[in-house]
Amino acid sequence: MAPPADDGDHPMALTVQAVGSLDEVAREDWDRLANPQGAEFDPFISWDFLQALEQSGCIGEGTGWLPRHLIARDARGDLVGSVPLYVKSHSMGEYVFDQAWADAYERAGGRYYPKLLTAVPFSPVTGRRILAASADLRHAMIQATCDMARRWGVSGWHVNFPTGEQRSELATAGLLPRIDRQYVWRNRSYNSYDDFLADLSSRKRKALRKERTAAQSGITIEHLSGEELRPEHWDVFYACYQETGSRKWGFPYLNRTYFDLLHQRMADRVLLVMAKKDGRYIAAALNLVGSHALYGRYWGKLEDHPFLHFELCYHQAIDAAIARGLHRVEAGAQGEHKLARGYAPTEVHSAHFIENEAFGQAVGQYLEQERAAVRADIRAQDADSPFRKDLPE
Repeated sequence: MAPPADDGDHPMALTVQAVGSLDEVAREDWDRLANPQGAEFDPFISWDFLQALEQSGCIGEGTGWLPRHLIARDARGDLVGSVPLYVKSHSMGEYVFDQAWADAYERAGGRYYPKLLTAVPFSPVTGRRILAASADLRHAMIQATCDMARRWGVSGWHVNFPTGEQRSELATAGLLPRIDRQYVWRNRSYNSYDDFLADLSSRKRKALRKERTAAQSGITIEHLSGEELRPEHWDVFYACYQETGSRKWGFPYLNRTYFDLLHQRMADRVLLVMAKKDGRYIAAALNLVGSHALYGRYWGKLEDHPFLHFELCYHQAIDAAIARGLHRVEAGAQGEHKLARGYAPTEVHSAHFIENEAFGQAVGQYLEQERAAVRADIRAQDADSPFRKDLPE
């Protein structure tokens, strides 16, 4: 599908245009909107991160992710708004699951794909999605994107993992709200992992100490970032990623070129946690570092070792967050096993514009029931938290 490149004038004297690559947008212009001064830095919406996906071929023609980023310029030609936007021909790599909607829509004689998606490809992280400085500009960009969906004849537009302020703006514009849960570790001004353990019940504290002792038996663990990272580290990580990704997803989404670009551009934002046994690396976990959060992304192993996944992905992430003074660890989608390791169930959100009114009403009714069920599950999991019950809120 090749939508038109320009949809002309919009309210507020904006000219809104769809571009097929971030190469058509100056890096500094995009980043000025994506990570404005004073805001929490989000590596996932930076030009470097998103353009690397395009340059490496992980997204683009033939992948089911066709970039059509929306940009808005004012009367002077300055970039004042942007929306990361993809034409999707499937629902893979999104972590907000709408395949059942697609089946129902097509059984009723409709065509669900292509659809429009605003998200960070392959990354279930919450962040800014409508990139503009003011609420009025963001409202204009939301309306422009809905207009694009109508004019291009797609089934709808979906926004995955928006921040709280932006999800309110999307709901006000008429997009249907959806919730799910992820598991997030929060730093209560801890000075050490033992400080964190002191907040847990005695039984849970003993279980985690025992787990970490077993995981570290005969294992050396390294934290590598910035100039410490070498090609041989990436060789091992990529082998781990390929092995685990092939089993987990059927095929890994990212190629080696992408990780080379990530190293070249964002090595100081990378934390690679690597495990070595008998002088040989056997496992690795990749994290990205924001100004307030550590984001766990991918893990893989070349051989089995008890509890090593939990150690590299969850315990070592907590160690790193405490050492760096970060507020939280976001460990990715799914995984109820994170709960016992101090990661709390946390609402995450998406918003959905459905062009067909009748189908949109049906989806809205379903989402109302789903929201109630998810929130009930979160309350039940909170009641089973490993934290001491006498902790202040």
